[in-house]
Amino acid sequence: MLAGVSFFMYLMGLMSFCLNRKHLLLMLLSLEFVVVALFLMLYLYLCFYNWEFYFVMVFLTLGVCEGVLGLSLLVLLMRTYGNNYMISFNLLW
Repeated sequence: MLAGVSFFMYLMGLMSFCLNRKHLLLMLLSLEFVVVALFLMLYLYLCFYNWEFYFVMVFLTLGVCEGVLGLSLLVLLMRTYGNNYMISFNLLW
């Protein structure tokens, strides 16, 4: 039951990421939602087989680092360009 819910969360996060390409903040929130869904899937998998939960802590640490990196890029781009619209970042390429 919970595996189906976490898979549905994962798919909705990916769909939200694909549909919200206008704002960088919405894209980052969608990516964090995908990370939370993957965390739930991983936790359920490890609970089912009674394995160690050390990898869950490593996964959470990497998820937090990914979120901090995304927010720091968002702050940098907001200070540079003044908005978080993805269309204004074409000057980066």
